[in-house]
Amino acid sequence: MSKITPRDARIRRHRRIRSDLKGTAEQPRLCVFRSLNHIYAQVINDEAGATLVSASTIVEELKAKADGTKKIDQAKLVGSLVAKQALGKGIKQVVFDRGGYRYHGRVKALAEAARQAGLKF
Repeated sequence: MSKITPRDARIRRHRRIRSDLKGTAEQPRLCVFRSLNHIYAQVINDEAGATLVSASTIVEELKAKADGTKKIDQAKLVGSLVAKQALGKGIKQVVFDRGGYRYHGRVKALAEAARQAGLKF
C-alpha cells in the first residue's frame, strides 16, 4: 500500500477543482502555483490553450523589489503585476484557480492584490 504524499494530495485536489473551472476568451483562468521560495501566476485561455499573461517572483521586474521582503509581500507584488498586465490586454474578469492550495496566506494575498489592482473574480 503506497502512502499519499502532500504533493500527490494537492495534485488530486487541483484535478478536482479543474473539472469545474474552465478559462474562456471572455473570462480566462488565473492560475496560481506556489513553491517553497517563489510564487507564480498565469492568466490562461483554456479554449485556445494559450497563456495570455504571466508573472512571478523570478521576473526581472519584481526580483529587485521582492529581494529581502516577506513571502506574503512578494505574493502581493505578483498579484498586482499580473492584474496590471491583464488589464493592459483588456482582461477585466477572470476565474480564480487556487491550484489545490488552501485559500490562505500567499495565495490569498495574491488574489486580494489582484482584486485591488482592478481585476474581478
